[in-house]
Amino acid sequence: MDDEETPTLSCTAISALQEFYAERTAREETFQKLKHEAEVAADSVDILSMDLFVESWQDSQFWYSEETANILATALLGDADEKETVAMVSAPSAYVMARRILKQSGRPKDKWPRLLLLEYDIRFEIFKDDFIFYDYNKPLSLPPWLKGAVDHIICDPPFLSDDCQTKAAMTVRWISKCHKKDSEWEVENSRLIVCTGERMENAILKLYQQQSIARTSLEPVHSKQQLSNEFLCFANFESDFWALKRKPLQKKDDV
Repeated sequence: MDDEETPTLSCTAISALQEFYAERTAREETFQKLKHEAEVAADSVDILSMDLFVESWQDSQFWYSEETANILATALLGDADEKETVAMVSAPSAYVMARRILKQSGRPKDKWPRLLLLEYDIRFEIFKDDFIFYDYNKPLSLPPWLKGAVDHIICDPPFLSDDCQTKAAMTVRWISKCHKKDSEWEVENSRLIVCTGERMENAILKLYQQQSIARTSLEPVHSKQQLSNEFLCFANFESDFWALKRKPLQKKDDV
């Protein structure tokens, strides 16, 4: 090719690019319409799919596949009732799936457990009172009423670093009912799920040792992006969806 020749896209590439931008514009228009409806409504809008929320690589956003989200949300909800609170920390696709499961269950909304989404992405403000802005860099900068208020938690820290995992664990401990001072709530009554990369396994087992967390046989799958890091699921309870794989903590000398 001549050094001064301007590179051009093929017709197929141009068509694909135009289709991509058209779909993105359509999603944004639909989202803005729903956002407006939410602003004037007394309750949050009925969004039961993640399709409107485009993932951001910069913010390390990778939504679960439908199957994985369904497994995680179903296991976390269990038989939780209106007296219990279920929190999704940096796991919006699990939150949206939990809403869908409860909606499709036919249960009256006043019989649902309270759902909370702790999330950095302010697009999820569309869920109104369920949304709590959360920045893992400020793990305890949360509403005071949230301390020791949550029965069941799923946490998917956005970054595979000791700093991020440690701060996320601080948040989990702070909001968990089983860590409330003078509480009779036992650890075994509080379901906990943590999803993260394989290389964080030893950190997770150490950070959540008090909660008796263990690696599960479940291998979470993401909807669009194939992550280069193997992704694992940890939990402190047995489930029909997985078996627990207990293993000793790895000492630094063994690494």
